[in-house]
Amino acid sequence: MGPLISCDDLPVTTSPQPPHEPTDPSGHTGHGHASHRHAADSSHGHSHGHSHGHGPAAPVSKHLRKVIAAVLIPFAAAVFVGMAVLWPGGAPAHERTGVGFDRQTQQGKVVALAKVDCKSVNASQVPPTGDTSTPEGREAQAARTGECKKATVEVTSGPEQGRAFFEIVQPGAPRQLEKGQEVVVAYAPDAPRDLQYSVIDLNRKLPLALLAGIFAVAVVVVGRMRGLFALIALVVSFGVLTLFILPAILQGSNPLLVAVIGASAIMLIALYMCHGLTARTSVAVLGTLVSLLLIGLLGSVFIGRAFLSGNTDDNTGLIHGLYPDIDMSGLLLAGVIIGSLGVLDDVTVTQTSAVWELHQADPDMGPRALYRAAIRIGRDHIASVVNTLVLAYAGAALPLLLLFSIADSSMGTVANSELVAEEIVRTLVGSIGLVASVPVTTALAALVVSADRPVAAGGAGAAGAAAGPARGGRGRRRRKR
Repeated sequence: MGPLISCDDLPVTTSPQPPHEPTDPSGHTGHGHASHRHAADSSHGHSHGHSHGHGPAAPVSKHLRKVIAAVLIPFAAAVFVGMAVLWPGGAPAHERTGVGFDRQTQQGKVVALAKVDCKSVNASQVPPTGDTSTPEGREAQAARTGECKKATVEVTSGPEQGRAFFEIVQPGAPRQLEKGQEVVVAYAPDAPRDLQYSVIDLNRKLPLALLAGIFAVAVVVVGRMRGLFALIALVVSFGVLTLFILPAILQGSNPLLVAVIGASAIMLIALYMCHGLTARTSVAVLGTLVSLLLIGLLGSVFIGRAFLSGNTDDNTGLIHGLYPDIDMSGLLLAGVIIGSLGVLDDVTVTQTSAVWELHQADPDMGPRALYRAAIRIGRDHIASVVNTLVLAYAGAALPLLLLFSIADSSMGTVANSELVAEEIVRTLVGSIGLVASVPVTTALAALVVSADRPVAAGGAGAAGAAAGPARGGRGRRRRKR
């Protein structure tokens, strides 16, 4: 399994080794011995350069490549056959409901803005009781007596391009409009003509595209070819998500099966594209696969035991209303698997690289010594990654947590609600998979590089070339004594 597209095949800058001629204990220069020692020193310098520059790993033996291929080729074939069988051919058509995201939208632009009295345009009504003690009553009173804005919006896309309509903006509205601003408008064909269009959001495409461009440039400038391949892998991952996973779920396929197949395809494409078709990458793939299976098993058990329906907000309710055959709890589990994949890739690749670099630095280390050394690196990684994952989920659910805090709910009540329980299960199941991936991947990598040592020592691998001459040099020194 030689590398085809490898981010590891980049040039690596290493510090030049100073020329020297080793001497034997008697003080005489031994040119024959120097050649052996120079080979050992060069190999050690080479490995140290790789440990800093993450250069190409030493190739493993042909026999070991065959063993790895015997495991991964059937798995990859099953993944892509599964994609071919479940390929949806696009999302199924449905009749627009006009609710939430399921609305017809067009682009628009604010061409004029005028100030008007809110009372004259009947912007808001005070409650019939005249009670302004509630937040709603006070807001309505302020809107009625304040100064509103009357925006003239022109439709800039679709069959009625050029048509204008009016939008009233109240003074306390969270979204204020300005002249020249581009907006997103909703179109309701069944409504009266004067009410067919309304502003539902602002057009943010330009700043988002600019930010994406800055991100891409930063990745390529810092990561160079490795960064470029990472961006390509990111595009492919989004392609699998939008062209296969989402439409297949909407077509009624089992969400868990679709997520496992789609996540496996993303894993294979992204890892091999960025890190090369090497034994080291293959070990990372195996570690990621074992961890994904564990996440799927734990997620299935605890989503069922916690009676999580997966239908907890307006968006999931709309999906269930449009496609009642979708298994919403299965959709929740699919989200857990896909959400964990990105961090899993990072952990497994890091651990595999750590084992390989440790082996190159000291080819005499056995599997146990390699495992113990690499697992110390993994423990630091676990602490940082789990903390990152928990804080990421907490940050995403921060508005919800604020609502519970305002309601003065106890921690037990908050955790028991389905909205928060979903995030707890998602976080803990993903974290368990991440924690398990470290020892699993480390053990696999240590076994692979150690199993290859006897073959490499005979001259078949780079590790043997590094270790063999060094042992020969020590033997000659003992004979001279």
